Amino acid sequence: MTKQILIVEDDPAIREMMVFSLANADFQVIKAENGTQALELLQQKRPDLVVIDWGLPDFSGLDLVAMIRRDDVLKDLPLIMLTARAEERDKIKGLEYGADDYLTKPVSVQELIARINAHLRRAQGFEENRQLDYQSIRMEVDSHRVWVDEQAVNLSLTEFKLLKLLLQNSEKLLSRERILNHVWGHNATVEDRTVDVHILRLRKALKPFNKERWIKTVRGVGYQLTRC
Repeated sequence: MTKQILIVEDDPAIREMMVFSLANADFQVIKAENGTQALELLQQKRPDLVVIDWGLPDFSGLDLVAMIRRDDVLKDLPLIMLTARAEERDKIKGLEYGADDYLTKPVSVQELIARINAHLRRAQGFEENRQLDYQSIRMEVDSHRVWVDEQAVNLSLTEFKLLKLLLQNSEKLLSRERILNHVWGHNATVEDRTVDVHILRLRKALKPFNKERWIKTVRGVGYQLTRC
């Protein structure tokens, strides 16, 4: 089935270039020139992925990302943010608001298509198989079972949710705020330290298999599941 991509970009030239390129890559493309129009389209039909420009004319792309993440129907949509801001703190801010990926303008169309395909594969695999894998860690989502090196591991519900998020985003840096929002919910009254405590518990569960080192701490930012 053809995947539908929503492009939210106020610059007509950039917007039409992306629409043309994605259509040639066999995507069905819908477009919006501002955040308000994007929200109207999202209420009509749920696309498979959204590409959002940071600098929209009515409100920022960050605000649009936050609105989507608060919506029960749309909150799991893959979101890719585009911006002319190249500094690391801006990238971190985009990820903290809930973007799944971040590309700096001028955007390479080939890279954008590659990123879109990667996120769609991840989303489709999660929906269809309900199984998540990273190296020798395997999770069956529906049965709440986890194996490491083919041995069953007992996790609390929170540790399970935390590991699931890490597996869904393996090799990607996750901010503490994003982890809090996904595991505990946007309205939860918990502190950043709560994430650190549960990361420690999850590492303890993985330690007998020498996999605790796979959960990397990025000081001042968050965590990443990676063997590197």
